[in-house]
Amino acid sequence: MKILRLSMFATVILTSSLILMACNAQTNSSKFEQKAAAETAKTTSVSRINQTYQVKTIAQVNEPWAMAALKDGRVLVTERKGKLKLFDPKTKQQVEIKGLPTVAYGGQGGLGDIVLHPQFQRNHWFYISYAEAGQGGYGAVVVRGELDLSDAQNSQIKHLKTIWTQVPKVQGQGHYSHRILFDADEKLWISSGERQKFDPAQDMNSNLGKILRLNDDGTAASGNPFTDRGEIAKQVWSLGHRNPLGLAFDDKSQLWSVEMGPKGGDELNIIIKGENYGYPVVSNGDHYDGTDIPDHDTRTEFKAPEISWTPVISPSSLIFYTGNQFPAWKNKALIGGLSSKAIVIVDTEMKPVIEVQRLKMQQRIRGLLEVEDGSICVLEDGENARLLQLTAQ
Repeated sequence: MKILRLSMFATVILTSSLILMACNAQTNSSKFEQKAAAETAKTTSVSRINQTYQVKTIAQVNEPWAMAALKDGRVLVTERKGKLKLFDPKTKQQVEIKGLPTVAYGGQGGLGDIVLHPQFQRNHWFYISYAEAGQGGYGAVVVRGELDLSDAQNSQIKHLKTIWTQVPKVQGQGHYSHRILFDADEKLWISSGERQKFDPAQDMNSNLGKILRLNDDGTAASGNPFTDRGEIAKQVWSLGHRNPLGLAFDDKSQLWSVEMGPKGGDELNIIIKGENYGYPVVSNGDHYDGTDIPDHDTRTEFKAPEISWTPVISPSSLIFYTGNQFPAWKNKALIGGLSSKAIVIVDTEMKPVIEVQRLKMQQRIRGLLEVEDGSICVLEDGENARLLQLTAQ
């Protein structure tokens, strides 16, 4: 009888444990679904705009990553395998620019962003980011060079110099980020991903998982918030970032960043001096294996995103539209979407910040660039991609 009672007791315990485990599994899995439903409700119940536009194909490119516009209307396009193309929309001609360094192509790595110095017309300086191999693995670098366009058929790069390097180099070829941008004071901003290594985003001895503010020669800019914490920390403006793939200033000269979350929780952040954005301690997404990451609202010492997306949009790029061809987009954020195959329009002046329109592009979108006439150049992602132009309808 005693044996029977013990057996029955063990059965009850085992059954209760199995029920509890099932409940916990259901709770963990439903948490992601609840987040997704809440975020979807946010972006479908808001006031919407319906700016019309038309799309035309103006060129074909191979695995493009970024663009920069020249004053004469020509467009520079980087390709991940290590090519820089100069495209003329008037003649439809493409010229490959010679003199690029060797890049570490693979994974998410290769040739990355490109930006012209604010005094480009005088000094001909331009900046590119790319992935390189070295001791310890791989890392992003930013180089400055002179762009010689004097011979239209033999354009070339001269006097290349490395001005910034990700520290440390690590194994793997993801989350370089390496977006670059100048502000009105001619300071150079760089987004540096955490390289899928999590903890460096909170480590001030590393510049991974940070947004950085430098002089145009790559030295740390004065006025940065962590100048008393070592040579690497001197570069840092903000920390706790995962994979910030878009940087842009709004019409009030406020910097914003768009950032890929893990499983859920893509973010649009307003970038504030000295703030910690929490990754990997907090995120509105979860780890890919389903392990929970505490949400931002559980740790108020970390700066929360102005808006986040679950399901994700997979942001690739960010601009603020300032032209006149699309009045409803004026001063709004435009975000390129990879898995969402979309351009996402966000009103950052609303409280709270809201998504107001989503353009279904049918292809993964890698880059956006507003040009002189107010039209928008759009780069598709991947091989045999198209360079598109959005114009008023």
